[in-house]
Amino acid sequence: MPAVTDLILELRGLRAGYGEIQVLWGVDMVVRRGEITALIGSNGAGKTTLLRALSGLIPTAGGHCFCEGTDVTGDTAAQMLARGVVHVPEGRRLFGAMSVEDNLLMGAYARKPGRGDLGRALDAVYATFPRLRERRHQAAATLSGGEQQMCAIGRGLMSAPRLLMIDELSLGLSPLLVEQLVAALRALNAGGMSILLVEQDVTTALDLCDSACIMDMGRIVRSGKGPELLADPIIREAYLGVLED
Repeated sequence: MPAVTDLILELRGLRAGYGEIQVLWGVDMVVRRGEITALIGSNGAGKTTLLRALSGLIPTAGGHCFCEGTDVTGDTAAQMLARGVVHVPEGRRLFGAMSVEDNLLMGAYARKPGRGDLGRALDAVYATFPRLRERRHQAAATLSGGEQQMCAIGRGLMSAPRLLMIDELSLGLSPLLVEQLVAALRALNAGGMSILLVEQDVTTALDLCDSACIMDMGRIVRSGKGPELLADPIIREAYLGVLED
């Protein structure tokens, strides 16, 4: 186990769910600083529930969550956001009637930066996603699916995240747009950002990430380096439908 200072996130026996329905059953997992970590698994495995628990949107029922060595178990969504843990939800959840730029500015509401800081943050998002600059006065609801995902990620970036958590990056998008988003995540990670990515496209996830965790029935059942898992015959058969000779 790496030193705590190497970890931006560490989970020990985390349990969570919805009311009396338990979804997570003792999750043990780490996200290392400066890496892209992928969380993969089938529908209903508990991936989205885990992100909601990590971002404080639902309460935990047991276990512990540490953020950069500090026990943050039970922290609210506002507290986790203040720690730099930012959640880009599945389905984008944009304010459709608002402009792209206003949606982006909503991401900075907790930062209370000065006008110059806001301008620099916007410029950084537009540099990452140039298409958003072209669409900045356009209503978010009129964007394509790929542009909406760019806007959702950009809104998250406006919060100045230390850990960016993205739920279903590629859902419903064309391969070309997925390539563009993957390239943007690579660039953000090269700049030092830690990323936790939930993704059903196993090939994309394992090719992109430094390390990955496989979730099944609310538990982490396997973890390792992305390329190693991608080459594993059991993983290939279970998640890619590839039968090895």
